[in-house]
Amino acid sequence: MYKSYKVAVVVGSLRKASVNRKAAEAVARLAPDNLAFEFVEIGDLPLYDEDVEAAGAPAPWTRFREQISAADAVLFVTPEYNRSVPGALKNAIDVGSRPYGQSAFAKKPTAVMSVSPGGIGGFGANHHLRQSLVFLDMPVLQQPEAYIGGGWELFDDAGEFKSDDTRKFFKSFADAFASWIERTAA
Repeated sequence: MYKSYKVAVVVGSLRKASVNRKAAEAVARLAPDNLAFEFVEIGDLPLYDEDVEAAGAPAPWTRFREQISAADAVLFVTPEYNRSVPGALKNAIDVGSRPYGQSAFAKKPTAVMSVSPGGIGGFGANHHLRQSLVFLDMPVLQQPEAYIGGGWELFDDAGEFKSDDTRKFFKSFADAFASWIERTAA
């Protein structure tokens, strides 16, 4: 019997109907049953400011930190904005990693998927995010890499895959992430 793991899902897009959210939901649906996914919202997080931290963390920061801390692993699914991650996602990383030395992310196994309408599938955002995750001391799933191009053509209106090949790739990614968590979770 597999051990159960709680996975925090952080979606870089704030749109409720974003293709990145659909992709994250698809990974959660296809993952083995021993993974329980919780979507952690980032749209309400005030910008990180050390002066605000010193005066007392706002409630949304505290909520976010507690949700990440309670998870065994983290799945990031993000679009690419200007060859990087969206500002809201970068802010969430800053909020979760502070105060310095008290990162909610440390040691949590993680995986990164980037979804873009373009052909290179958010390669820049994916690798830029990985740079931050190394600093955060998060072991990152290396294979399969998940740069998903043509994002707007992946799902139908109900969020179901239009292609069986895409579904198979998402399943292989979900299974690899589950194995990664098993091997690296503290």
